[in-house]
Amino acid sequence: MTELSEPVAFPQDRTCPYHPPTGYDPLRATRPLARITLYDGRPVWLVTGHSLARDLLADPRLSTDRTRPGFPAPTPRFAAVRNRTTALLGVDDPKHRTQRRMMIPSFTLKRATALRPRIQRIVDDLLDAMTAQGPPAELVSAFALPVPSTVICALLGVPYADHEFFEAQSRRLLRGPTAADTEDARDRLDAYLGELIDRKQKEPGDGLLDELVQQQLREGTLDRAELIALTLILLVAGHETTANMISLGTYTLLQYPERLAELRADPSLLPAAVEELMRMLSIADGLLRQASEDIEVAGTTIRAGDGVVFSTSVINRDEDVYPAPDTLEWHRPARHHVAFGFGIHQCLGQNLARAELEIALSTLFERLPTLCLAAPADEIPFKPGDTIQGMLELPVTW
Repeated sequence: MTELSEPVAFPQDRTCPYHPPTGYDPLRATRPLARITLYDGRPVWLVTGHSLARDLLADPRLSTDRTRPGFPAPTPRFAAVRNRTTALLGVDDPKHRTQRRMMIPSFTLKRATALRPRIQRIVDDLLDAMTAQGPPAELVSAFALPVPSTVICALLGVPYADHEFFEAQSRRLLRGPTAADTEDARDRLDAYLGELIDRKQKEPGDGLLDELVQQQLREGTLDRAELIALTLILLVAGHETTANMISLGTYTLLQYPERLAELRADPSLLPAAVEELMRMLSIADGLLRQASEDIEVAGTTIRAGDGVVFSTSVINRDEDVYPAPDTLEWHRPARHHVAFGFGIHQCLGQNLARAELEIALSTLFERLPTLCLAAPADEIPFKPGDTIQGMLELPVTW
């Protein structure tokens, strides 16, 4: 491992919404492992090499339990809610295995494929409304956010009529201006989901949440707090991540007209294009772990208790795996990216996300062949580096 003269601060803001922060450039020269400092000055390990990342993300000696003393916190917001119950992402086996097993049947490739006609109708309806209103439009609020929000509500059995509330609280949870704001948003979401679960106990519907209430909650496999936490992660992650990929994916494609033209000429490239966009954009940058025992890797020792962070944006630009990694290329084999993580905690909703992205992006550009930005590209605001990456807004016209 090559040592940096000064540890790099993490996270940092991007200067271009689809490239890693320029401040991470030294990390790319020190693969596969480097030392960084978090917001509070704490030094932790940063994994930057693709092969090492896949090895360590599958290593049971790295814990995702956020309640462990010394678990790394990349932001004050994260630190404020670190000790709150977190499902799936924030628990280790055997509890993680139990929770994931409950979810798997609802997120298989077969289930995602069966949902495609419904996703297509949602996409078509939103584009009908957007085109009826006429250009210009703000694509995040008119399309990128409501597509996955509507889909996850339908899947879970959460009333879409409440979407403005839970979308607003999700924004506060993920990028609230203060730690107190984050805590309040979590309290409000917990209370909302608790009330929804209580209603479903009396009047069950046909969503995934209803199934969990009628089976796992009644049988005692999950208690009420665990079910709230599980629903929270599915609801928030189920719309925030895909919404950001749709908006940032659209922005990126408009910056690469030759790649977009190639995609339009050969729609069979679409699945590969979605994988390449996920590799290049790496919107969830900074997967968190803590070593539960000493781990010998890359000529050094990660000590028990050390924080370990995985920079997906740097890992997915490893030139040993992706030649010319800063270019957008539909013909490279990008499926082994770590944008969804890797190992037992790999994103549960990846099949659904792929289906939503393929349908949303292909239909958008098919129905609006003259789609373009309605403002200079460098003036369109995007999200800071301490949250999920994406566009704050995306003005377009056609």
